[in-house]
Amino acid sequence: FTHFKKKGSSGINAEYGQELQDHFDTFFEDVFVEVEDRYGEIDEMNVCDNLGDHLMGNVYIKFVNEASAKPCVESLNNRWYNGAPIKAELSPVTDFREACCRQYEMGECTRAGFCNFMHLKPISKDLRRTLYGRKMKALRRSPSPSPEKKKKKHKKHKANHKLSGRLYM
Repeated sequence: FTHFKKKGSSGINAEYGQELQDHFDTFFEDVFVEVEDRYGEIDEMNVCDNLGDHLMGNVYIKFVNEASAKPCVESLNNRWYNGAPIKAELSPVTDFREACCRQYEMGECTRAGFCNFMHLKPISKDLRRTLYGRKMKALRRSPSPSPEKKKKKHKKHKANHKLSGRLYM
């Protein structure tokens, strides 16, 4: 993954900014769809927009089922992307909101891209609807579980969020 400047950054016109966003959306969709199809349903996927070496271009994937993370990491460590090896590892982060820079989200981070908290590169609204909307369609088609099953499912769902995959691309 090549790092992109945010739209509206100095020196980038709107057309070029849209071209970068389109390129990023293509990358995001490729990774999301392939990982979800091969390893299991993705709950959340984030790409860092930071400039610091330890965060630049990192992709964080949180699976709905914790068991999906380990085979994904093992398999991706034998893969290459854009001429570079993928370095995947399990991450202890279970809540990406806690790892994100609140100041960046408000447009006030003074550390710019060198902040040690995650600055997430946003995907387009259309792509978000396409990727995450697939889940909503599936949920609407499935019958509602009984109240007893809902409780069991909720407890199981909470336990499945202990591991997340971290990909360096």
